[in-house]
Amino acid sequence: MVTKKTKGTFQINKESKTFSSVVSIIMQIVLLENIKNLGNIGDVLNVKRGYARNYLIKNNKALYASEKNINEVNKKKAELNKKDLEVKKDAKKLFNLLNNKTFKVKKLVTENNELYGSVKPTEISKIIFEKENIKVKPSQMDLETGIKTVGMFKVNINLHAEIQANILIQVEKLEDNKI
Repeated sequence: MVTKKTKGTFQINKESKTFSSVVSIIMQIVLLENIKNLGNIGDVLNVKRGYARNYLIKNNKALYASEKNINEVNKKKAELNKKDLEVKKDAKKLFNLLNNKTFKVKKLVTENNELYGSVKPTEISKIIFEKENIKVKPSQMDLETGIKTVGMFKVNINLHAEIQANILIQVEKLEDNKI
């Protein structure tokens, strides 16, 4: 197999005489907010083009790293840091309300104590809203393991790039006569 580097990676397989291209073009961006495992406000980073265009830029988390945008972000850095501190303060309030709380879920189970289906982040989000009147997006939740059996499960909620709350989900058997 011969590999030739250009803007992307092109691979030619001589044995089967096929041609395939693996395009992984990197682009530079400047961050508008702190993002966990990526960087802080004003950082100029190299990321894959799809991640930049489809997520970071689309959700106003970053800009293309032109000289004009970098200078603009550096001028607005104090304002962006202030905005981030407000978001962090709100996340800290939610952390104090949610951290180490236990939420109960009753589900139909098989004879082996396995659930029919599973408990998903959307369902957990609805339960938190019903019990505590707090809106948590399902995308903010990290399940360590899939919830497919009866028992206690730990769920991490990413409230901010620096603040994560832990809740417990207790899955119980739904009594047959309460269907």
